[in-house]
Formats: sequence, C-alpha cells, structure tokens
Amino acid sequence: MTEVLRTPDTAFDGLPGYGFAPHYAENLEGYEGLRVHYVDEGKGDETFLCLHGQPTWSYLYRRMIPIFAKQGRVIAPDWLGFGKSDKPASDDWYSFHKHRYMMLAFIDQLDLKRITLVVQDWGGLLGLTLPMDMPERFERLIIMNTALATGRKPSDGFMQWRAYAAANPDLDIATLMQRSCPHLSEAEALAYAAPYPDMSYKAGVRRFPNMVMVEPDMEGVETSKRAAQFWREEWSGKSFMAVGEQDPVLGVDVMQAMAKLIRGGPDPYLMPQAGHFVQEWGEEVAKAALAHFAKA
Repeated sequence: MTEVLRTPDTAFDGLPGYGFAPHYAENLEGYEGLRVHYVDEGKGDETFLCLHGQPTWSYLYRRMIPIFAKQGRVIAPDWLGFGKSDKPASDDWYSFHKHRYMMLAFIDQLDLKRITLVVQDWGGLLGLTLPMDMPERFERLIIMNTALATGRKPSDGFMQWRAYAAANPDLDIATLMQRSCPHLSEAEALAYAAPYPDMSYKAGVRRFPNMVMVEPDMEGVETSKRAAQFWREEWSGKSFMAVGEQDPVLGVDVMQAMAKLIRGGPDPYLMPQAGHFVQEWGEEVAKAALAHFAKA
C-alpha cells in the first residue's frame, strides 16, 4: 500500500489572491481513499474546467477564475500529487493513465457539462485526451503553451528541462516560478511551493517530466495519437489559443503546429511579454477568450 501524504491546511493560510473555499472529491471510482481538491466558483450552465501542469497547482488560475466565474461555473482541480490534493509518496505511483482516468472519473462524479476545457502544460498533455471519450460534455477549448506527446523526439529545450528536474529532486518551485514570471511577488512565488513542506511531498513534481512521451513505446502515446485524430477530424467546438512567446520549450512554433492540428482552430493570440505559465497573465487571456467566443 502506497503511503499517501496530505499537506496540512495551515500551509495554505493567507496565500495572496487565493481566497477560494476548498472542495474535495472523495472516493472517485478506482481512486478510493484518495482526496482530490478543486476550486468551485460561480454558477450557471457553462463550466470552465481549468487544468494545471507541473510544478504548479490551481493557484495558477487565480487571475482567471474571477473572470470566468462571471460567465459560469469554474472548476479548477489539483492533480493527485499537487496542490491541496492527496500526494502518494512513491514516485512509481504516478503514470499517464492513472491521472487521465482520475480526471475522467472526476468529471463523471461532478457530472460536468457544457465544458470549456482550459489547459496548459501537463493540463494539456492529459486534458486534451479527455474530450474524445466524452465528447457530449465539451463545447469549447482554451489552450495555452502545451502539446500532445505522441512519442516523437522532443526539443533540446525540453530535454534540458527534464535533465534539470532529474538533477533537482527537491525542486525549488518558488525560484523557478519567479524566474519564469518576474512580475510575481515573493509571496506569490512562495505560494506555489506551499503544498510541499519537504521533498517527500514532491513525488508528482519529480515524476511528471519523465512521464512526457518522448519515445514511441511510452505509456500514453497511443491515447495521445487517438486524441490528435479527434482534434483534427472530429472536434466541432469553438477554440481559442493564447501563446506566451517567451516560453523556450512550448513556445510559438509548437503552438502554431497545435493550431493547425485543431479543427477550426483560430489564429494564436500572441503574448510577447508572457512565458510558459501564461495564466500569470491570466486576466488578459480570460477576457480575450471570452470576447473571441462572443464573436465566434
């Protein structure tokens, strides 16, 4: 039985800009005994499902949640191993399909409908594979600096990042975020590290870079290839893409390729000031996306 860690609630006291009440999904099918945290703000028939990546958590969406909440309901979960969700302590627990099936079960349990899928980084690597298995639940897409990993050789920039993450198992998350987003205050940067009192809580943070499918025989490749076909041939919803141009790994070239993949996808909304963590410029993105959908 894998040891499961749960960050003390006191670790999250007073985080700047994150005054959202916690909600928990418990006993998801296949994940009994594990608790998944999510933000649940706003009301209405529309649902904005905001999926974060690595090494972040739902704190990343704090600038976008209030804007989306004026339009509908906003659900921003933390993947298992991140944020306020439970954290299996063994690195070996983490896998592509374990997280994908968890999110499918989460959507089912909350019975989310009329979903606008909002993704970035691992939120996209995983999240972009969800609609093909429940297309009736999804209506729109907001995609930022992410990709589908289908077993192809990655960029040198990604391999450098993966090597760096492997060499730093106790990743200094606050420093990484402040380097990537220089406008963050020290308190905001430290908020990203709040879920991890020590390195034993960081198994998910450590594991995710090595889960990216860079070889054709890796877990998740075939699922991601099916997803690519879905977005290319079957997707009929509205889409919006924002691109942080300063991202050295998942920047303009990668996102232009994604724009060509998505059926009916719009021209990318380029943000020259933004880096990989586009949500840290989230007010602009959320407003631009809603304006685009209103006109589309």
